[in-house]
Amino acid sequence: MQPDAEQQHEYVLTITCPDRPGIVYAVSAFLVHSSANILESQQYDDRLENQFFMRVHFEVHDTTMTLDRLRAAFTTVADAANMTWHIWAADARYRTLVMVSKEGHCLNDLLYRQSIGALPIEIPAIVSNHTDLERLAKSYDVPFHHIPVTAATKPEAEAELLQLVESLGIDLVVLARYMQILSDDACRRLEGRAINIHHSFLPSFKGARPYQQAFDRGVKLVGATAHYVSSDLDEGPIIEQDVTRVDHSLTAAQLVAAGRDVESQVLSRAVRWHAETRVLLDGHRTVVFR
Repeated sequence: MQPDAEQQHEYVLTITCPDRPGIVYAVSAFLVHSSANILESQQYDDRLENQFFMRVHFEVHDTTMTLDRLRAAFTTVADAANMTWHIWAADARYRTLVMVSKEGHCLNDLLYRQSIGALPIEIPAIVSNHTDLERLAKSYDVPFHHIPVTAATKPEAEAELLQLVESLGIDLVVLARYMQILSDDACRRLEGRAINIHHSFLPSFKGARPYQQAFDRGVKLVGATAHYVSSDLDEGPIIEQDVTRVDHSLTAAQLVAAGRDVESQVLSRAVRWHAETRVLLDGHRTVVFR
């Protein structure tokens, strides 16, 4: 007889550790002893760096086996193999703070996908250095925080941002076309939990009006890159990239529209994979269990 669905609880376990024999066996044995049933399991060996990565989605039939008990019980297994690990409830929704400036295509896409349940996140706050998108935020009943930034006020602005992250219990910060550079200190404090999106014309077309520069050069591909924020500008570990083909018939404005579509799609995928704990850091690279 199958256990009653109401008595099943689903969790996700992620593991990063030095590669060695017996890791999969140890994890499987732990799950068996925890009355668990594996629903999905993925693993990857980085042989160059001798690192092992694993993501397991499982259900537990024993209602007394809570998340806290699972975490406490797995500590012994993890310590024996020097693991960096996390166990999350599979239906946990990442509390996500979105940062924007004046362009709203990525923000609108995230808000819509969240509203229909297509992203496992909740957005308790939107932060912007301008007020242009306040009306959009209000249409989704999301609190809008205007934090202006100048060279003189940047430290105070970042302090206010980080205070929001702390007070709201934020799991993930998304820079959805936020046109300000975060300080090295802010990048360090948000390491591994802040995602940025930008066009993929870098380093060819830097500075202002990159799409006009691309139009002038007659590009045939328009793309976008989503990556974790780091102190090296636009050089953090890449989570997702995509491109769309364009040709000579498109105007500069049509190139911008094509770029916005790609940016929105790439960012939403990166946010979803992160919120489903499918992204593990591998040095300056990422392992993405899609």
